[in-house]
Amino acid sequence: MKKKIIFPKIEDVFSAFKLCNYHKLKIVIIGQDPYHNINQAHGLAFSTKSKKLPPTLVNIYKELVNDLKIEFPRHGNLENWAKQGVLLINSILTVEYNKPNSHQHIGWQKFTDNVISYISKNKKGIIFIIWGNHAKNKLKLIDESKHHTLIASHPSPLSAYRSFFGCRHFSKSNTILISQRKKTINWQL
Repeated sequence: MKKKIIFPKIEDVFSAFKLCNYHKLKIVIIGQDPYHNINQAHGLAFSTKSKKLPPTLVNIYKELVNDLKIEFPRHGNLENWAKQGVLLINSILTVEYNKPNSHQHIGWQKFTDNVISYISKNKKGIIFIIWGNHAKNKLKLIDESKHHTLIASHPSPLSAYRSFFGCRHFSKSNTILISQRKKTINWQL
């Protein structure tokens, strides 16, 4: 029997929760599932430790540069965002090698639904950044009378042109944080 290759590594599956302190949580960015190629996924949505940037992350960086007029990042590791209070969580936390969405029916949706619901019920003023349809499915779990939602298409090359490019979610998030008298996120990597 051939072994399946699953990403991220078992020790990295919950990296988003290890790196983002719940008590310092400011922003939740919801992705779909981990990158499905070798040496890409490490437990943070959209982040990679690979030297080759996935096209989705390239589009995120294009928007980041256009929004904040900063230098294009030289790496794909978003751990610094997580450490500042940005929870980078995928709807599905694992994936089989070269098979996107392969773990959509193994229970991760229930787990991440519970995480989003818990944050919505127990926090106030969180900014939920919703990119794409998988993330939009989580909207029903968020109390928009207590929290902020910023919504755009997924940053994938297939859909970024619809509403992701030009969404300015990075500057809008910081404007909201300023209005809440919270420290802004340093998006520069």
